[in-house]
Amino acid sequence: MVLAACGGGDDDGGSGGAAGDGGSFSVYIGEPENPLLPGNTNETEGGQVVDSLFTGLVEYDNETNEAAFTGVAESIESTDQTTWTVTLKDGWTFHDGSPVNAESFVDAWNYAAYSPNAQGNSYFFANIVGYDQLQAGDDGSQPAATEMSGLRVIDDLTFEATLSSPYAQWPTTVGYTAFYPLPPAFFEDPEGFGEQPIGNGPFQAEEPFVPGQGITLTRYDDFGGDAPANAESVEYRVYAEQDTAYTDLQGGNVDIMDTLPPDAIASAESEFGDRYIETEQGDITSLGFPTYDQRFADPNVRKAISMAIDRQAISDAIFNGTRTPATSFISPVVQGYRDDACEACVLDVEEANRLLDAAGFDRSQPIDLWFNAGAGHDAWVEAIGNQLRENLGLEYQLRGELQQAEFLPLKDAKGMTGPFRDAWIMDYPVAENFLGPLYSSAALPPAGSNYSFYSNPEFDALLQQGNSAASDDEAIAAYNAAEDVLLRDFPSAPLFYRLNQGAHSENVDNVVIDAFGRIDAAAVTVVG
Repeated sequence: MVLAACGGGDDDGGSGGAAGDGGSFSVYIGEPENPLLPGNTNETEGGQVVDSLFTGLVEYDNETNEAAFTGVAESIESTDQTTWTVTLKDGWTFHDGSPVNAESFVDAWNYAAYSPNAQGNSYFFANIVGYDQLQAGDDGSQPAATEMSGLRVIDDLTFEATLSSPYAQWPTTVGYTAFYPLPPAFFEDPEGFGEQPIGNGPFQAEEPFVPGQGITLTRYDDFGGDAPANAESVEYRVYAEQDTAYTDLQGGNVDIMDTLPPDAIASAESEFGDRYIETEQGDITSLGFPTYDQRFADPNVRKAISMAIDRQAISDAIFNGTRTPATSFISPVVQGYRDDACEACVLDVEEANRLLDAAGFDRSQPIDLWFNAGAGHDAWVEAIGNQLRENLGLEYQLRGELQQAEFLPLKDAKGMTGPFRDAWIMDYPVAENFLGPLYSSAALPPAGSNYSFYSNPEFDALLQQGNSAASDDEAIAAYNAAEDVLLRDFPSAPLFYRLNQGAHSENVDNVVIDAFGRIDAAAVTVVG
């Protein structure tokens, strides 16, 4: 197995072209959950900023979603799919001038994996030999080691990663945020670094991030990639309410919104014309269940609630037909998707009531429906509540009072008292990414995003079988078998796949919103 760079760029990996004409533009984001650290950023708001500040080993092609060697890696090679040799391009530097070398990656990965550092992306390193030695014991004892034995620096531009079992798709995964490099300055002051990161990407932070306001990044003229940023600067502007940001977009006071409010979708295309952007997303929106709550512990209760939801009606009424009813836990944009996998995702009121009665569910108590505030979720969650009232006789209470930065920690802390909005955009284009990070035992909070707190050894084993498969066909078969376990246990109800709607002002052009929901900030040109 050999994945190597092809075409483009200088041999020394230096700046691959002249910078653009400059200018500044602004982008709407919500409040990030955490400081801007690659190892602790696994949500869209902070992720957009971090992706502008850092460049990983590989990047993902905006059209095919496939891994492309336009990042720091010259090649990623293996003869057994277990031990991978990573060779870096020469000449890449961090924003403080320090070199991007093999230690930059190995040290960053060890820091993220070491459990006392409490990095939310720690579990992405779970398949590297020695990861378990970096985890604290159940009794609170300290980890046995601070470095994974499966990582080895060979020289300045070469390092080796040994996995606990074969994983043919590993090179595709390392373009994700968790795998970004870190400079020596990070380890001197991690807290200060999170406020004003020093990355190796097309933009640099010359000022700290201000909570509730945002941050302005400036172009890094010594960027090591083939395509320096066109604009001189980008302002990431925090809005508490999506509707407020949309009003500013209409007035030309913010330049780019990656996601429009649901009630704006019907008129946005006619209003913005060729400045309206639709992109098929590698995502899924689900209704998660707190499996730790006795009221929702029975899979039949969870299936009943799912079968009482008319997904198509909500898509038509709330999203103007731009949400596709989900039929699988896996997105249609990756191999392994099955369009008829989820029987419990189909409206069946009679069966839903039968299942709820068989489970002995108490219908006299309202259920809480949780979602994060200010992001346009009110209408569709309320529509679900109304359908549950009509189809199952369940009263409900909307719990949408928390902003995302407060909502996510409550999910981490088993604070959901009823079904909750759970959304996922792929980190890398592999079916496993819709399964492992959301439902594996290794992804239980605080190390991961398994907010249902679902754990099943059978599922974990099938997932590992897929990861260790010798071919894509064998991997997909194992991932589908793992999904069948999810369909039986039903820790969450798949709801929608998204055709994302964004728009931009007349001040900018060449705006690309990819299948990961990210704006390619470096590509944006300022024309106004």
